[in-house]
Amino acid sequence: MGDLLVIFRTHSDVEASIVRGLLEANGIPSVVASDVPHNVFPLNVAELGEVRVSVRSEDAEEAQHIIEGHRTESGAVPAVRIKHEFEALQKAIGYRFRDRGLLEHAMTHTSRANEDVTGGVVDNESMEFLGDAVLGFVIADTLFREFPEWDEGEKSKTKASMVSTFALAKQAERLHLGEHLLLGRGEEKTGGRRKQALLADTYEALIAAIYLDGGIEHARAFIVRELTPLVDEVRRDGVAGQDYKSALQELLQARDLPLPDYRLVGTQGPDHRKLFEIEVAVRGEPIAAATGASKKEAEQEAARAALERLKT
Repeated sequence: MGDLLVIFRTHSDVEASIVRGLLEANGIPSVVASDVPHNVFPLNVAELGEVRVSVRSEDAEEAQHIIEGHRTESGAVPAVRIKHEFEALQKAIGYRFRDRGLLEHAMTHTSRANEDVTGGVVDNESMEFLGDAVLGFVIADTLFREFPEWDEGEKSKTKASMVSTFALAKQAERLHLGEHLLLGRGEEKTGGRRKQALLADTYEALIAAIYLDGGIEHARAFIVRELTPLVDEVRRDGVAGQDYKSALQELLQARDLPLPDYRLVGTQGPDHRKLFEIEVAVRGEPIAAATGASKKEAEQEAARAALERLKT
Protein backbone atom coordinates (compact mmCIF):
# COMPACT_ATOMS: atom_id res chain seq x y z
CA MET A 1 0.00 0.00 0.00
CA GLY A 2 3.01 2.31 -0.01
CA ASP A 3 3.80 4.64 2.92
CA LEU A 4 1.32 4.17 5.76
CA LEU A 5 0.24 6.64 8.41
CA VAL A 6 -1.55 5.75 11.65
CA ILE A 7 -4.78 7.73 11.77
CA PHE A 8 -6.67 5.97 14.58
CA ARG A 9 -5.59 4.34 17.85
CA THR A 10 -7.71 2.35 20.28
CA HIS A 11 -7.56 -0.46 22.84
CA SER A 12 -10.52 -2.33 21.35
CA ASP A 13 -10.39 -4.81 18.48
CA VAL A 14 -14.04 -4.23 17.65
CA GLU A 15 -13.66 -0.45 17.55
CA ALA A 16 -10.71 -0.75 15.19
CA SER A 17 -12.64 -3.18 12.98
CA ILE A 18 -15.62 -0.84 12.80
CA VAL A 19 -13.43 2.16 11.91
CA ARG A 20 -11.77 0.09 9.21
CA GLY A 21 -15.19 -0.87 7.84
CA LEU A 22 -16.26 2.77 7.87
CA LEU A 23 -13.20 3.80 5.88
CA GLU A 24 -13.58 0.99 3.36
CA ALA A 25 -17.24 1.92 2.91
CA ASN A 26 -15.94 5.30 1.77
CA GLY A 27 -13.40 3.77 -0.61
CA ILE A 28 -10.30 4.08 1.59
CA PRO A 29 -8.27 0.86 2.11
CA SER A 30 -6.74 0.47 5.56
CA VAL A 31 -4.58 -1.85 7.66
CA VAL A 32 -5.20 -2.85 11.28
CA ALA A 33 -2.21 -3.78 13.45
CA SER A 34 -1.81 -4.41 17.17
CA ASP A 35 0.78 -5.29 19.78
CA VAL A 36 -0.95 -8.61 20.53
CA PRO A 37 -1.95 -11.62 18.40
CA HIS A 38 -5.34 -11.43 16.69
CA ASN A 39 -8.18 -12.75 18.84
CA VAL A 40 -10.75 -15.33 17.79
CA PHE A 41 -13.44 -12.76 18.47
CA PRO A 42 -13.24 -9.04 19.34
CA LEU A 43 -12.07 -8.31 22.87
CA ASN A 44 -11.13 -5.25 24.85
CA VAL A 45 -7.35 -5.37 25.10
CA ALA A 46 -6.70 -2.25 27.16
CA GLU A 47 -4.37 -4.11 29.48
CA LEU A 48 -2.55 -5.84 26.63
CA GLY A 49 -1.75 -3.31 23.96
CA GLU A 50 -2.80 -0.75 21.38
CA VAL A 51 -4.65 -1.38 18.12
CA ARG A 52 -3.80 0.95 15.23
CA VAL A 53 -5.58 1.72 11.96
CA SER A 54 -3.30 2.95 9.15
CA VAL A 55 -3.97 4.26 5.64
CA ARG A 56 -1.87 5.42 2.72
CA SER A 57 -0.31 8.82 3.33
CA GLU A 58 -2.29 10.35 0.46
CA ASP A 59 -5.55 9.14 2.07
CA ALA A 60 -4.73 10.25 5.63
CA GLU A 61 -6.38 13.68 5.55
CA GLU A 62 -9.63 12.35 4.06
CA ALA A 63 -9.67 9.38 6.45
CA GLN A 64 -9.32 11.63 9.47
CA HIS A 65 -12.08 13.85 8.16
CA ILE A 66 -14.39 10.83 7.81
CA ILE A 67 -13.64 9.62 11.34
CA GLU A 68 -14.01 13.07 12.86
CA GLY A 69 -17.28 13.51 11.00
CA HIS A 70 -18.70 10.29 12.46
CA ARG A 71 -17.40 10.27 15.99
CA THR A 72 -17.31 13.21 18.41
CA GLU A 73 -15.80 13.59 21.83
CA SER A 74 -17.92 15.01 24.65
CA GLY A 75 -18.12 18.75 24.31
CA ALA A 76 -16.13 18.80 21.06
CA VAL A 77 -19.12 19.65 18.92
CA PRO A 78 -21.74 22.24 19.85
CA ALA A 79 -25.25 20.97 20.45
CA VAL A 80 -27.22 20.47 17.26
CA ARG A 81 -30.82 21.55 17.13
CA ILE A 82 -33.21 18.65 16.82
CA LYS A 83 -36.87 18.37 16.07
CA HIS A 84 -39.03 18.25 19.16
CA GLU A 85 -40.48 14.87 18.31
CA PHE A 86 -37.04 13.26 18.66
CA GLU A 87 -37.28 13.83 22.41
CA ALA A 88 -39.83 11.02 22.60
CA LEU A 89 -37.52 8.76 20.61
CA GLN A 90 -34.60 9.39 22.95
CA LYS A 91 -36.80 8.43 25.89
CA ALA A 92 -37.94 5.29 24.08
CA ILE A 93 -34.40 4.10 23.37
CA GLY A 94 -33.10 5.03 26.82
CA TYR A 95 -30.21 7.08 25.49
CA ARG A 96 -29.69 10.86 25.24
CA PHE A 97 -27.39 12.10 22.50
CA ARG A 98 -24.59 14.59 23.03
CA ASP A 99 -24.44 15.27 19.28
CA ARG A 100 -28.14 15.12 18.45
CA GLY A 101 -27.37 15.61 14.77
CA LEU A 102 -26.28 11.98 14.68
CA LEU A 103 -29.81 10.92 15.58
CA GLU A 104 -31.28 13.09 12.85
CA HIS A 105 -28.75 11.62 10.41
CA ALA A 106 -29.81 8.09 11.41
CA MET A 107 -33.46 8.93 10.77
CA THR A 108 -32.84 10.43 7.31
CA HIS A 109 -33.85 8.13 4.46
CA THR A 110 -32.19 8.39 1.06
CA SER A 111 -35.46 9.65 -0.45
CA ARG A 112 -35.24 12.74 1.75
CA ALA A 113 -31.62 13.39 0.81
CA ASN A 114 -32.38 12.97 -2.90
CA GLU A 115 -35.08 15.63 -2.74
CA ASP A 116 -32.81 18.19 -1.07
CA VAL A 117 -31.55 20.57 -3.76
CA THR A 118 -28.88 22.11 -1.51
CA GLY A 119 -26.95 18.85 -1.17
CA GLY A 120 -26.65 19.46 2.56
CA VAL A 121 -28.74 16.48 3.66
CA VAL A 122 -26.94 13.15 4.05
CA ASP A 123 -28.86 9.86 4.15
CA ASN A 124 -28.34 7.04 6.64
CA GLU A 125 -27.01 4.33 4.30
CA SER A 126 -23.43 4.51 5.59
CA MET A 127 -24.74 4.34 9.15
CA GLU A 128 -26.76 1.22 8.29
CA PHE A 129 -23.51 -0.48 7.31
CA LEU A 130 -21.81 0.52 10.53
CA GLY A 131 -24.80 -0.41 12.69
CA ASP A 132 -24.99 -3.84 11.08
CA ALA A 133 -21.36 -4.47 12.11
CA VAL A 134 -21.92 -3.34 15.70
CA LEU A 135 -25.15 -5.34 16.01
CA GLY A 136 -23.57 -8.47 14.59
CA PHE A 137 -20.66 -8.30 17.01
CA VAL A 138 -22.81 -7.78 20.10
CA ILE A 139 -25.19 -10.60 19.18
CA ALA A 140 -22.31 -12.98 18.45
CA ASP A 141 -20.66 -12.05 21.74
CA THR A 142 -23.94 -12.50 23.63
CA LEU A 143 -24.62 -15.94 22.14
CA PHE A 144 -21.01 -16.97 22.78
CA ARG A 145 -21.35 -16.12 26.47
CA GLU A 146 -24.96 -17.19 27.06
CA PHE A 147 -24.88 -20.51 25.18
CA PRO A 148 -21.29 -21.87 25.41
CA GLU A 149 -22.54 -25.43 24.82
CA TRP A 150 -23.96 -24.63 21.38
CA ASP A 151 -22.00 -25.46 18.25
CA GLU A 152 -21.25 -22.96 15.49
CA GLY A 153 -24.27 -23.96 13.44
CA GLU A 154 -26.69 -23.40 16.31
CA LYS A 155 -25.21 -19.99 17.09
CA SER A 156 -25.22 -18.99 13.42
CA LYS A 157 -28.84 -20.00 12.92
CA THR A 158 -29.96 -18.08 16.01
CA LYS A 159 -27.91 -15.01 15.06
CA ALA A 160 -29.41 -15.01 11.56
CA SER A 161 -32.90 -15.12 13.05
CA MET A 162 -32.16 -12.21 15.40
CA VAL A 163 -30.78 -9.94 12.65
CA SER A 164 -33.35 -10.82 9.98
CA THR A 165 -35.29 -8.01 8.35
CA PHE A 166 -38.46 -9.20 10.05
CA ALA A 167 -36.90 -9.29 13.53
CA LEU A 168 -35.28 -5.86 13.24
CA ALA A 169 -38.45 -4.35 11.80
CA LYS A 170 -40.39 -5.67 14.80
CA GLN A 171 -37.89 -4.01 17.14
CA ALA A 172 -38.20 -0.77 15.16
CA GLU A 173 -41.99 -0.92 15.35
CA ARG A 174 -41.83 -1.37 19.12
CA LEU A 175 -39.79 1.84 19.35
CA HIS A 176 -42.14 3.59 16.87
CA LEU A 177 -39.19 4.50 14.63
CA GLY A 178 -41.54 4.91 11.70
CA GLU A 179 -43.05 7.98 13.33
CA HIS A 180 -39.66 9.70 13.45
CA LEU A 181 -38.35 8.91 9.96
CA LEU A 182 -37.39 11.79 7.68
CA LEU A 183 -38.74 10.71 4.29
CA GLY A 184 -39.04 12.18 0.84
CA ARG A 185 -42.52 12.98 -0.47
CA GLY A 186 -42.60 9.96 -2.77
CA GLU A 187 -41.59 7.50 -0.06
CA GLU A 188 -44.09 9.06 2.30
CA LYS A 189 -46.91 8.53 -0.18
CA THR A 190 -46.04 4.86 -0.71
CA GLY A 191 -46.16 4.01 2.99
CA GLY A 192 -42.46 4.14 3.76
CA ARG A 193 -43.06 4.45 7.50
CA ARG A 194 -44.46 0.92 7.55
CA LYS A 195 -42.04 -0.84 5.16
CA GLN A 196 -40.16 -3.64 6.89
CA ALA A 197 -36.90 -3.20 4.99
CA LEU A 198 -36.82 0.53 5.61
CA LEU A 199 -37.55 0.10 9.33
CA ALA A 200 -34.88 -2.59 9.71
CA ASP A 201 -32.28 -0.39 7.99
CA THR A 202 -33.18 2.56 10.21
CA TYR A 203 -32.85 0.40 13.31
CA GLU A 204 -29.29 -0.47 12.27
CA ALA A 205 -28.55 3.21 11.59
CA LEU A 206 -29.82 4.06 15.08
CA ILE A 207 -27.37 1.58 16.59
CA ALA A 208 -24.55 3.24 14.63
CA ALA A 209 -25.64 6.67 15.86
CA ILE A 210 -25.49 5.52 19.49
CA TYR A 211 -22.06 3.97 18.91
CA LEU A 212 -20.68 7.08 17.23
CA ASP A 213 -22.05 9.35 19.94
CA GLY A 214 -21.27 7.32 23.04
CA GLY A 215 -18.90 4.51 22.09
CA ILE A 216 -19.19 0.75 21.99
CA GLU A 217 -20.32 0.28 25.59
CA HIS A 218 -23.39 2.51 25.17
CA ALA A 219 -24.23 0.74 21.92
CA ARG A 220 -23.78 -2.62 23.60
CA ALA A 221 -26.02 -1.59 26.50
CA PHE A 222 -28.79 -0.55 24.10
CA ILE A 223 -28.59 -3.76 22.07
CA VAL A 224 -28.50 -5.98 25.18
CA ARG A 225 -31.62 -4.24 26.53
CA GLU A 226 -33.32 -4.82 23.20
CA LEU A 227 -32.15 -8.42 22.97
CA THR A 228 -33.07 -9.58 26.47
CA PRO A 229 -36.61 -10.79 25.58
CA LEU A 230 -35.27 -12.61 22.50
CA VAL A 231 -32.46 -14.26 24.46
CA ASP A 232 -34.93 -15.33 27.14
CA GLU A 233 -37.13 -16.79 24.41
CA VAL A 234 -34.22 -18.72 22.95
CA ARG A 235 -33.22 -19.97 26.40
CA ARG A 236 -36.78 -21.22 26.92
CA ASP A 237 -37.51 -22.63 23.46
CA GLY A 238 -34.07 -23.64 22.22
CA VAL A 239 -32.26 -22.74 19.01
CA ALA A 240 -33.98 -20.03 16.97
CA GLY A 241 -34.62 -20.39 13.28
CA GLN A 242 -37.90 -22.28 13.35
CA ASP A 243 -39.30 -23.56 10.07
CA TYR A 244 -42.26 -21.17 9.91
CA LYS A 245 -43.34 -22.41 6.49
CA SER A 246 -43.89 -25.90 7.87
CA ALA A 247 -45.65 -24.51 10.93
CA LEU A 248 -47.98 -22.44 8.73
CA GLN A 249 -48.73 -25.46 6.54
CA GLU A 250 -49.61 -27.55 9.60
CA LEU A 251 -51.88 -24.83 10.98
CA LEU A 252 -53.75 -24.47 7.68
CA GLN A 253 -54.17 -28.23 7.33
CA ALA A 254 -55.54 -28.42 10.88
CA ARG A 255 -58.16 -25.85 9.84
CA ASP A 256 -59.00 -27.72 6.61
CA LEU A 257 -57.56 -24.90 4.50
CA PRO A 258 -55.46 -25.29 1.33
CA LEU A 259 -51.69 -24.97 1.30
CA PRO A 260 -50.26 -21.42 1.16
CA ASP A 261 -48.98 -19.85 -2.03
CA TYR A 262 -45.78 -17.75 -1.93
CA ARG A 263 -45.40 -15.01 -4.55
CA LEU A 264 -42.47 -12.73 -5.34
CA VAL A 265 -43.97 -9.24 -5.23
CA GLY A 266 -40.83 -7.28 -6.02
CA THR A 267 -37.23 -6.46 -5.12
CA GLN A 268 -35.59 -3.49 -3.46
CA GLY A 269 -32.07 -2.09 -3.34
CA PRO A 270 -28.89 -2.53 -5.42
CA ASP A 271 -27.71 -5.93 -6.63
CA HIS A 272 -25.15 -6.34 -3.83
CA ARG A 273 -27.79 -5.62 -1.15
CA LYS A 274 -30.97 -6.75 -2.86
CA LEU A 275 -34.04 -7.49 -0.75
CA PHE A 276 -36.85 -9.75 -1.94
CA GLU A 277 -40.46 -9.04 -1.02
CA ILE A 278 -42.62 -12.16 -0.72
CA GLU A 279 -46.37 -12.31 -0.24
CA VAL A 280 -48.11 -15.40 1.16
CA ALA A 281 -51.69 -16.08 0.14
CA VAL A 282 -54.35 -18.64 1.00
CA ARG A 283 -57.15 -19.30 -1.50
CA GLY A 284 -55.78 -16.43 -3.54
CA GLU A 285 -56.14 -13.93 -0.67
CA PRO A 286 -52.93 -12.30 0.62
CA ILE A 287 -52.57 -12.72 4.37
CA ALA A 288 -49.02 -11.44 5.01
CA ALA A 289 -45.87 -10.15 3.33
CA ALA A 290 -42.22 -9.76 4.30
CA THR A 291 -38.81 -8.94 2.90
CA GLY A 292 -35.49 -10.77 3.19
CA ALA A 293 -31.97 -10.94 1.81
CA SER A 294 -32.98 -14.10 -0.08
CA LYS A 295 -36.25 -15.53 -1.34
CA LYS A 296 -35.97 -18.30 1.24
CA GLU A 297 -35.55 -15.87 4.11
CA ALA A 298 -38.40 -13.69 2.86
CA GLU A 299 -40.71 -16.71 2.58
CA GLN A 300 -39.89 -17.76 6.15
CA GLU A 301 -40.55 -14.25 7.46
CA ALA A 302 -43.80 -14.01 5.49
CA ALA A 303 -44.86 -17.34 6.98
CA ARG A 304 -44.00 -16.09 10.46
CA ALA A 305 -46.07 -12.94 9.93
CA ALA A 306 -48.96 -15.07 8.65
CA LEU A 307 -48.79 -17.30 11.73
CA GLU A 308 -48.90 -14.27 14.02
CA ARG A 309 -51.95 -12.96 12.19
CA LEU A 310 -53.80 -16.27 12.13
CA LYS A 311 -53.19 -16.98 15.81
CA THR A 312 -54.56 -13.65 17.02
